[in-house]
Amino acid sequence: MAQVAARLAGGFLTPIDIDALREVIRTTLPTISLGELEPIKGLPGMVRAAVGTLDKAWRADIDLSTIKHPRLQALAALESEVLQRLPPSMKTPRTLVDLALGRLVHAPAVLGPIEIQSHSEMPVCWRRLLLALAECVPVTWIAGPRPVPEWITGASIEVRRGASSGASPDVYSCATPQHEVLEAFRWMRSLLASGKAKPEDIAIAAASPADYDDYVSALSGEANIPVHFVQGIKAVNTPEGQTAAALADVLVNGVSQARVRRLLLRLDGAQSIAGLPRDWVRVLPADAPLSTVGRWKQAFSLVEPATWPDGVDRSNLVLNILQILEKGPAGAHEAGEELLPRLAMKLWRLALEDGPATALPVTLARLRIADGIEPASYPIWTSALSLAAAPRPFVRLLALNAGRWPRRISEDRLIPHHIIPIEDLDPLPVADADRRDFATIIGSSTQASISFSRRDVEGRLLGRSPLIGDFQETYLSYARIPEHAASEPDRLTARPTEFGTMPIARSALAAWREWHSPQINAHDGLVRPKHPRLKKVFLQPMSATSLRMLLRDPMRFVWRYALGWRQPEETEEPFSLDPMSFGVLVHETLQIAVNTLESTGGLGRAKLDVITQAVEDAVNAIAARWEAEQPVPPPKIWRNSLDLTRKVSATALTYRLDLLPNQRSWTEVPFGVPNGSDRSQLPWDPSLPVEIPGTGVIIQGQIDRLDLSGDNHQARVIDYKTGRLNRTMADVVVHGGTELQRCLYAFAVRTLLGSEVKVDAALLYPRAADADRALFPLADIPAALAMLASAIASARRNLENGLALPGVDADDGYNDYAFALPANPSYLARKRPNADKHLGDATKIWEAP
Repeated sequence: MAQVAARLAGGFLTPIDIDALREVIRTTLPTISLGELEPIKGLPGMVRAAVGTLDKAWRADIDLSTIKHPRLQALAALESEVLQRLPPSMKTPRTLVDLALGRLVHAPAVLGPIEIQSHSEMPVCWRRLLLALAECVPVTWIAGPRPVPEWITGASIEVRRGASSGASPDVYSCATPQHEVLEAFRWMRSLLASGKAKPEDIAIAAASPADYDDYVSALSGEANIPVHFVQGIKAVNTPEGQTAAALADVLVNGVSQARVRRLLLRLDGAQSIAGLPRDWVRVLPADAPLSTVGRWKQAFSLVEPATWPDGVDRSNLVLNILQILEKGPAGAHEAGEELLPRLAMKLWRLALEDGPATALPVTLARLRIADGIEPASYPIWTSALSLAAAPRPFVRLLALNAGRWPRRISEDRLIPHHIIPIEDLDPLPVADADRRDFATIIGSSTQASISFSRRDVEGRLLGRSPLIGDFQETYLSYARIPEHAASEPDRLTARPTEFGTMPIARSALAAWREWHSPQINAHDGLVRPKHPRLKKVFLQPMSATSLRMLLRDPMRFVWRYALGWRQPEETEEPFSLDPMSFGVLVHETLQIAVNTLESTGGLGRAKLDVITQAVEDAVNAIAARWEAEQPVPPPKIWRNSLDLTRKVSATALTYRLDLLPNQRSWTEVPFGVPNGSDRSQLPWDPSLPVEIPGTGVIIQGQIDRLDLSGDNHQARVIDYKTGRLNRTMADVVVHGGTELQRCLYAFAVRTLLGSEVKVDAALLYPRAADADRALFPLADIPAALAMLASAIASARRNLENGLALPGVDADDGYNDYAFALPANPSYLARKRPNADKHLGDATKIWEAP
């Protein structure tokens, strides 16, 4: 009717284009005062709300300027400004109707006979024009099976009604919305397989299809049946949408390495990064978050040009892009124009038109684009409104639940009911439209099926729609065997006997049964004796950490060292340093400080102020490197962590220890490393092997601190502990296999320097409240080593015999590999007794002091 009015009005007039209206409102809002709407005019969705409200008022033929209310006066001011900025040829419905009514004499020549098709109602703004035209030219309302509006009664309009198809719809009760979609695809597959319907004759619809889009999209791919989305697919589900989303993520959340890498990977091949190699990221430390441009510059400054993929330093290209991205949402327009390719840029502009740059993650998620599937050749997934306008013979209607179809009437976002009653602002309410659409679809179809959900996705009970209150329903169980499967997985689920013959099904069933049995079996860690992977593990040097895992949780040891599983590293900046990271920070500080002190007279003879300055310099150097190479907490927390590091390190180096004759000191001293460091700065050759007697296990590691007398006859091994002090530490020897460093490090020193060396080994807790109870020497090193060697030998024999079973640490809250265990809280309690029997003597170490 808008085109009819514009044609009759003449003068090349046109109705207002919604896209043009949206653009004008977007540019007008920042420049105009909107009274009581002023606080919300910059919020996401304001442009969309204003477009909807003005369009609704125009279609209801309401003159906003005639009502004295602050809200309507603000909207009237916006309307006036918008109409002035629109092209002169674009007119509101009321203006077009007024002009057209003044030229009714030309209607026979300009329009001729008029037919109204595929309509069950018409907006108020066009009704007086249509009634006036009926007095000048023949007007026919072709209703078909649709209802006819009452305002036509008595007018000079011929109404042609059509008989309803008379088909009685089948109503099905489904378990959930996902089950509804599954049953719809089963229904569609049966129609196609039987030849009753062609793809272009089939439609699946809902009053609000957006709630079901993800289910339909997923099942369409699984069933290999292309389905056309009439309302379009989500733009963020396309490559172009993902590129725009990656840019929005960087602008809104910051220039971290993970976000920037994702963005530049999405931009691969774009003109904006021409010349940047695809594998450029290998020059950066993988774990560093690089959350600011300053840290990016710092990281690039440490990269030699020769290490770039093509030997050419491209850091300036990346830094130029980062300068744009660092502006954040304020530079959204520039970033999109400079970086995005054409299609992604189009989506970017639409998202910016719909709301401010800070809301890009929201506005991008709302965008929809065409899916590229030809609707005339495939089934369609559509809204009830679209299907009622172009019915198909075979239809499946979903979500016939109370509140979903018909939908509830809601107030306008800018004009609530107390200002203008809903029935006046929206004389064609959505609930009435849903009822008319339902009747039209059912009356036009050859075969109609209806479904509703018994529960929603969160398990809440749902009611039936009043539209199907008189129909008898068929109850469908989610686990039922369908008459026709929707996809290959659905077919196998429907044929349990056939599925049970598949290797994956047999394995899964066996695992399920054996997990619930107290007996130990292959699904609990029994492997082939002398397995090559386990044999290979023991050919490599082991650390104290790996030996602890071997003793206390053989299954985790196999996952970590035989299978090579790794926990993903945290790439975002942590809120605080975890205890392990803090310990590493302190140890690196001690290493640099001691090296500095040894080069300027020695640690043992250094004064307090010299030690304090060495620690300060070490902390500053390490802080700069950590900030460039790995995640660090927010600035204030990071500064507090560095202050604590200074305090702990200074306490560790100034602790009162007896000075050995002509003492020399080292920190982080490597041993058992195949490709060792330069031995000229170390007391031994770090590549020499260190084997635990009777085990065949070679160990390696780094001694926190080693003090050695000038004649090499006395040695002291200190293992720093940055955690809290255990009250029973004085009685600890190996502490159930968790405290191995003192014993292993002392043995390594004696092995590498000779058996005549007197070795003392101790734990030092710099954070202990009582300095007199901070040092804990190991009283009997040979006895501790004998106990440890026996336990390691037993653990090795168990693994070589195929016993990779869960140990005492399997239920530890910090077990990084707990995800690989069955998700059953009673599993370990059920299995551990028999597992301990299989492990035998290897479990004795768990009770050791």
